[in-house]
Amino acid sequence: MEATFPAAIGHVKVTLDEADKLHVLHPGAIIAYQGSPEQRQDHFMNLAGVYRKKKWLRALLSGPSEFIIGLPPGCSLATVAIGPDSDLLFDYRHVLYFTDGMQLKNVIQKIKNVWITRELIRMRFTGPGELGIITSGDIAVLQLDKEQPLYVNSSSLVAYPANASIQLAVYGNQLSSQSMNVQWKISGDGPVLIQTGLHGKELEHPLQNDGFFKRLLREVLPFGSVYIK
Repeated sequence: MEATFPAAIGHVKVTLDEADKLHVLHPGAIIAYQGSPEQRQDHFMNLAGVYRKKKWLRALLSGPSEFIIGLPPGCSLATVAIGPDSDLLFDYRHVLYFTDGMQLKNVIQKIKNVWITRELIRMRFTGPGELGIITSGDIAVLQLDKEQPLYVNSSSLVAYPANASIQLAVYGNQLSSQSMNVQWKISGDGPVLIQTGLHGKELEHPLQNDGFFKRLLREVLPFGSVYIK
């Protein structure tokens, strides 16, 4: 399998060889297809009610074929290699496709993590194989440390190790903590995947004609960036 990512964010071209098979979890994102019609087979998929107990369609595509996947504005697609011992937990909404032969399991989180993340179930994939991960902006990979915690914006975390320790936190001095979004304080061993594009709009504020007084209130008032738009 080969996935070609163009310079401009907006779509990805996937080419499957004769022996390749790929499961696409969002078949509606396929906007163009070239190959035998019989090489695409859609099925109902029920992942034990991962999200509001709904069923989704899943498409199994085989080669030789190629197709174009359209991406939402501002989003990109990254291919992540998954090994046989991977314990990364993914939000299914970020998973666009995975190669045939991989195993996926619904993992019920610990009660403490459910309260923090507001997610009862996450998806764990074991390989070898590859995942297609869709994110806002690009994807960044950071390594956890057992002693030095990592702080990640709560809406930016895509995947984390199953055994990671998670807490809700802020950091910095008083002014920092009252103006930032809630962070996930994570420690442990292994990689975390982060989407980088969600908060790029904050960089636009200095360029907008909001006026000095409104920008000042955002900076100095507790949670000013949240309540003052």
